[in-house]
Amino acid sequence: DIDLFEGQYAVPEGMAYNSYVIFDEDIAVMDTVDARFGDVWMANLTAALGKREPAYLVVQHMEPDHSANITRFMDAFPEARMVASAKAFEMLANFYGVDYAERRVVVKEGSELALGERTLRFIAAPMVHWPEVMMTYCPEERVFFSADAFGKFGANDVDHGGVEAGDWACEARRYYFGIVGKFGKQVSALLKKVAGLDIRIICPLHGPVLSENLGYYLDLYTTWAAYGVETPGVAIAYCGVYGHTKEAALLLAEELKAAGCPKVAVSDLARDDMAEAVEDAFRYGTLVCMSTTYNNDMFPFMKTFIDHLADHAYQNRTVALVENGSWAPNAAKAMRAKFETCKDITFAEPVVTIKSALDDESRAAIRELAKALVR
Repeated sequence: DIDLFEGQYAVPEGMAYNSYVIFDEDIAVMDTVDARFGDVWMANLTAALGKREPAYLVVQHMEPDHSANITRFMDAFPEARMVASAKAFEMLANFYGVDYAERRVVVKEGSELALGERTLRFIAAPMVHWPEVMMTYCPEERVFFSADAFGKFGANDVDHGGVEAGDWACEARRYYFGIVGKFGKQVSALLKKVAGLDIRIICPLHGPVLSENLGYYLDLYTTWAAYGVETPGVAIAYCGVYGHTKEAALLLAEELKAAGCPKVAVSDLARDDMAEAVEDAFRYGTLVCMSTTYNNDMFPFMKTFIDHLADHAYQNRTVALVENGSWAPNAAKAMRAKFETCKDITFAEPVVTIKSALDDESRAAIRELAKALVR
């Protein structure tokens, strides 16, 4: 029953908010959930605990969709202590006006917490994707609690055909580049730490628990964090007014396929989900931006799209430009100027100009562009 995640990402299949309980001599609860689901979470937690009480609440991430029920938990279990980074305790006071000075356990990189037979080892993960994030590894069970990393959009009770069927990657990719994508350097640093761990299970705060083919997920994250090309192909993003730019986009898609392009993804920036268009731009090695000239600039949806890319550190890609204009085409120049603020962008030739509607000359230019991109 969630329609927008973080107030902007459409989630037609809902969202999962995960919390975990570790039973040992001392019981540890890993994170809480969004405020809207506090009653359900407390009921689930109480049922899981039975007559026992937790000794610790481990707060890996202070974003409110995971921290909103901290005070409720601490009130319900007055003997429990809160375990978090120093930065998290600063945020605790800001968000909820409490400090738990007598009940706090401050942890940092390499800190350990003994529960009995099991140990929790803490891994600092600043800016993945908030500064206070602390992830957790249990060496005895080989379980990695990954906070927001390795999460995805979609409620856990929605059947996607199984997380091993490839469906995980689509909504995980959209989630990653929309929310974490700007912080590739920090994600790469985290992955280097994780590479030395013997992991059997990954427990994220969103999406399914991952317990098979872990190399697949780790490899994807490695590619995403390095802004590498995941899939050979071309993403086409277009916008316009009267359909002529759309006609050119569909023609280019046909020509690319005819020339042997292995994958072509087409997005109407005015109607399709913008986050999916951003996802495709990061997934493929080549992006074609096609825009009508509007107020001597690019069309507003294209401006928003490129801003999203730049804000999320778009880089290491080939970009081709197609403009349309009836008397003073200027969209290509405007688009290029925005992409020039991004790192390691190669601009493809030719730049195609459509004068109002497709004609023999512009069709030929689109065919040449398709061949050049495939080459």
